[in-house]
Amino acid sequence: MADNTAIPQGAVPENANDHCPGPESEAAGRAAGCEGCPNQEICSTQASGPDPDLSIVAERLANVTHKILILSGKGGVGKSTFTGQLAFALASDTDKEIGVVDIDICGPSLPRIMGCEREEIHRSANGWSPVYVQDNLGVMSIAFMLPDEESAVIWRGPKKNGMIKQFLKDVDWGAGSDGRLDYMLFDTPPGTSDEHLSVVQLLRESGITGAVIVTTPQEVAIQDVRKEIDFCRKAGVPIIGVVENMSGFVCPSCNGESRIFYPTTGGASAMCAELNIPLLGSIPLDPSIGRACDFGSSFIDTCADSPAAAAYIQIIDKIKQIVEPTS
Repeated sequence: MADNTAIPQGAVPENANDHCPGPESEAAGRAAGCEGCPNQEICSTQASGPDPDLSIVAERLANVTHKILILSGKGGVGKSTFTGQLAFALASDTDKEIGVVDIDICGPSLPRIMGCEREEIHRSANGWSPVYVQDNLGVMSIAFMLPDEESAVIWRGPKKNGMIKQFLKDVDWGAGSDGRLDYMLFDTPPGTSDEHLSVVQLLRESGITGAVIVTTPQEVAIQDVRKEIDFCRKAGVPIIGVVENMSGFVCPSCNGESRIFYPTTGGASAMCAELNIPLLGSIPLDPSIGRACDFGSSFIDTCADSPAAAAYIQIIDKIKQIVEPTS
């Protein structure tokens, strides 16, 4: 059966014929060398040639220093929670300018996690203005465009991809006095779908610093993370490391830790050792994390003495050390 997954622009599929002209070629899917290729139908129907908007995106994001994708294989592992807390932590340095792009088009949760769910997007001469949680922390999400919090986004791939493109080329991210943005974080939906392919393609010219992959310890989540890692390697996205979330429950009374999701195959640490990927750290369960997300506050600030807060701080420090090796 043919694989109907879209091909990232510029990437020659691993199972392509020997004389593949490349998916960007005008002859893609129609050349003699395409006969019998399992990707022939995909290449012949998707747009050929370089996307003219790529240069516009690259120009718009020219002053963004670090662009980081937050990924997960399985839904419900705390990826958006981690994205929000990472953004709050990075923005605690008032000399840094932080932007967060919520590209989970059908399930936008970052506005609530970051305490800005009832805000609206404003348009200026320079484009859309992100919603600012604080002076140096801006957020862009489709949730700001919906009539209410319960409205469903029922879109097929092309429309979702078009919205992501607008977030990148039509939003004025020049937050600093010099138009500089130190970090742009992308909260993605679970899996490896249209949104992932779209953002990787759109950032091809401007560059991606890397991806942080969030998982939980049990094998049902780990097996999907392996697919996410495979996607990153095939798409040429550097992997900053893996975060194991909900690694255990720390009792607030005795500080004893219990395993809720048992790592039957060794969890994230065994997988990272096998695949030679950095394990950034493990975050235990803490009910205060959920409360912080519901109220749109920084868990690290409100529960600084929690073992989970200490784990967050260690992981975020590792990420900064990896992407800012000279600082």
